[in-house]
Amino acid sequence: MRARAVAAQLALLAAVAFVVWYLASNTVANLEARRIASGFGFLAREAGFEIGESPFLSYGAADSYARAILIGLINTFRVALIGVVLATVLGTLLGLARLSRNWLLAKFAAGYVELLRNVPLLVQLFFLYAVITENLPGPRAALSPLPGVFLSNRGFAFPVLQPHAAHAWIGVALLAGMVLAWLVARWARRRQALTGQPFPAFAAGAALVLGLPLVVFLAAGAPLALARPSLQGFNFTGGAVLSPEFATLLGGLTLYTAAFIAEIVRAGVQAVDRGQFEAAYSLGLPRPRTMRLVILPQALRVIIPPLTSQYLNLTKNSSLAVAIGYPDLVSIANTTMNQTGQAIEGIAIIMAVYLSISLSISVLMNWYNKRIALKGARA
Repeated sequence: MRARAVAAQLALLAAVAFVVWYLASNTVANLEARRIASGFGFLAREAGFEIGESPFLSYGAADSYARAILIGLINTFRVALIGVVLATVLGTLLGLARLSRNWLLAKFAAGYVELLRNVPLLVQLFFLYAVITENLPGPRAALSPLPGVFLSNRGFAFPVLQPHAAHAWIGVALLAGMVLAWLVARWARRRQALTGQPFPAFAAGAALVLGLPLVVFLAAGAPLALARPSLQGFNFTGGAVLSPEFATLLGGLTLYTAAFIAEIVRAGVQAVDRGQFEAAYSLGLPRPRTMRLVILPQALRVIIPPLTSQYLNLTKNSSLAVAIGYPDLVSIANTTMNQTGQAIEGIAIIMAVYLSISLSISVLMNWYNKRIALKGARA
């Protein structure tokens, strides 16, 4: 029996190897017959096209295809990272709202979830984009709800801090404050486990996170000079501008994913035994503190696995940006493939990037899930 099983596995492996060899050799032969170059040497060539948004790296048409694809990757990361944070916050609030004793609030949350989950994301993106571009005025008649802030069909323009040498040190102080706050919270948990005495770790952590950057800020002379947007020709220059495409994609991903996260949070809370609520109430804990200190920490063990899937879906759904003209990785890779004709390499880059992002998110969330899991008793 063992020999038969080994033979079957070897036969399956040989069949898979033959299929891979056949596809690869057939692809190479077809490329040679059509005189299409292969390989990734095209990445060093001049791209020759402009990119509408490159917030963290400078880019021009004379730059290489590699730099253009890097800009697309940064744009994808930007919308995915912000979307994950906003969708988590909004989805958690909606999930708790569905469990609220307030009838109107609970029904509103339920209606939101049912509506957004059952309308395709692409349709929502088209709707949001039409609302933003067709219902807002042009730059010359832009809405200005605050001084220096302008809202038009070209985007949302607002002032930003002018670069200053002290800003880097403020960022270092913020990072140091976050690390110290984490260490204080860890020490406080150990102290309470040993002595039973609580420590205001949240207040201490907030003081460190906010206080250290504030001290550096004041010591540097409080550099608060602003670069304000101004109308030049048909658009705004100076300050910062969030384009309609970015706002549409971020809003669509956030609203759509939040509807699924809301149901995950609701299911996680309902999975906690009702006795946990009653025990917390018997100790005099009000409902908000009961939810924050007793219920949600236990519900996380149910919430994290499906929440990981939603984070992966949000990241992969960002590829729909090509439909509204946002220059993400897929959009720029498509332009590159159209110009170079090297579709296989372009698709391989897209697949490799999304696979790497998805695996990274899975590893991080699985690590966190293992960290909060109940530990079994050792023998």
